[in-house]
Amino acid sequence: MELQIIWFFLWGLLWAIFFMTDGFDFGIGILFPFIGKDDDEKRIMLNAMGPLWDGNEVWLITAGGVTFAAFPTVYAVMFSSLYSALMLILFALILRGVAFEFRDQVDDPAWCKIWDTCIFIGSVTPAVLFGVAFANIFQGIPIDGDGLYHGSLFTLLNPYGLLGGALFLCLFLVHGALWLAIKTEGELHERAVQMANRVWGILLIVAVLFLFASRFATQLYDNYIANPGLFLVIGLNVLALLGTKIFLAKKAYFKAWFASALTIVLCTFFGIIGLFPKLLPSTLRADYSLTAYNSSSSPLTLKIMLIVVIIFIPIVIAYQVWTYNLFKGKITKEDLGYEGY
Repeated sequence: MELQIIWFFLWGLLWAIFFMTDGFDFGIGILFPFIGKDDDEKRIMLNAMGPLWDGNEVWLITAGGVTFAAFPTVYAVMFSSLYSALMLILFALILRGVAFEFRDQVDDPAWCKIWDTCIFIGSVTPAVLFGVAFANIFQGIPIDGDGLYHGSLFTLLNPYGLLGGALFLCLFLVHGALWLAIKTEGELHERAVQMANRVWGILLIVAVLFLFASRFATQLYDNYIANPGLFLVIGLNVLALLGTKIFLAKKAYFKAWFASALTIVLCTFFGIIGLFPKLLPSTLRADYSLTAYNSSSSPLTLKIMLIVVIIFIPIVIAYQVWTYNLFKGKITKEDLGYEGY
């Protein structure tokens, strides 16, 4: 029982870390066609996330792997029920990775524009669809007792699901703009700061709407009402969101980025805590829902996996901290290898 609870929250934590780390390079990719005014600035934007983006996606593989190993039934039902959305995400991530590599292979504006568009599509698609997918998980999906999904891709594109997509989009845009504010200087830096300020106001509105809608579209608040102390998570989330704006106004851009990262983690845990112990709630019948208890692997498997996680996850985190510290400096035109600029 305790192992199942531990793995439920580890599952949520791994997804939260993925959204926190990969969120800023999704945001930069979405901003790519809009605030990069020339090729130099676009290359600076790519270099701002270049050494980090593929390492960030390790957390996606980890989260998916943990879902498969700890909750195999959930993995099977999730990847069949959300198959269309998840395949679109996969294709978008492949397209983005290819675009990063191909963009500068030919010195031709038309060639670069094609791959710039691919970077945008490959960033905005997963940003929105991850939000749509998780909002639908929070709301519940129409699965029967055999785990069969009674719906289509368009079933997921309901108002609450789309609101979740808008929330993730705004979170990642602010996160990405703040990372650019940290890593760049000059006019590009100023545009990134302006974008972070503008999108933050939209994010505040969308976040309030999402909290309000969650009261009526989901059962997430049941756990909070039963355990009022859990409302501290929502309170910390509000403080982190407001802290992002406060630090941004003070030009403390790294602190603002850290507050943004904390906002993303707490937004994810708002849903995870509300779901517990359900992993995939069913909208057809409550007893069709997949929970941490009826869909987990054997206790021995969970115990062995926990030992592996305790050993290796701190190593991965330490490696990423070292990597971020190694590439912490600002990116300038001189770093692009040009002379005479």
